[in-house]
Amino acid sequence: MTSAQDRLAGCRSALIKRGLPADAYEHGDFTTPGGLAATERLLDKNPDLDAIFVASDLMAVGALAVLKARGPAVPADVAVVGYDDAAVAAATDPPLTTVVNPIVDMARTAGVILLERMSGDRAPVPPTMFAPELVVRLSS
Repeated sequence: MTSAQDRLAGCRSALIKRGLPADAYEHGDFTTPGGLAATERLLDKNPDLDAIFVASDLMAVGALAVLKARGPAVPADVAVVGYDDAAVAAATDPPLTTVVNPIVDMARTAGVILLERMSGDRAPVPPTMFAPELVVRLSS
């Protein structure tokens, strides 16, 4: 998935800019079982991690379950941040800190471009970048 590749690239870039290692990651499939399996592999290889950024909130649910089973306290020992601000994020224990894209702004911009195209405007449209927002809860 393009979004998964973009999220991994962004995370790795941020770590490298801060002089931190960027090689501690595992791939998942945006599901809770996928997050559980990826977190198991990640912790097996890197047992001393103090933070985990997960590419989706559903996978973060799996990550939280693994951490609870293995014993590290969230967020005292390991901070966890998900992505998407799915409904489940506020219902986890602890509630999940997450990143959210401005979906309303993205949809509005797409609608404007579509209407312009439908009215005959064929001018090139430069790519629009939307800044995500961090929703801080108790997992970090």
